[in-house]
Amino acid sequence: MVMNTRLIFARFVAIIVLVIPGLMAMKGFLMMKDALFLYYAEHGNEQISPGFQWLSFGGGLVLFAAGMSFLGGWILFRDRKRNYVGPRFRSKNTPSADKAETPGTTS
Repeated sequence: MVMNTRLIFARFVAIIVLVIPGLMAMKGFLMMKDALFLYYAEHGNEQISPGFQWLSFGGGLVLFAAGMSFLGGWILFRDRKRNYVGPRFRSKNTPSADKAETPGTTS
């Protein structure tokens, strides 16, 4: 029973670790979208001078890039571990099977 509870807790923590960057990317996308929408919406109003919200757009871009890069890196790490990636994305520090040395032998 204790092992099952630990497994459930570990999976819950893993889901939370993936949800937080996803929410960051979503919030960043919405911030960028709102900045662009408000800029275009202000062009229809003749009483005000339209201005672009650079701080909101830049913050959204940073949040979006951080969240998506974390999720993309996690997917690449998982696919490398399961050998699902093409030769371009394989890590270069893993020794190939024909170059692996057995312990106790000298070259």
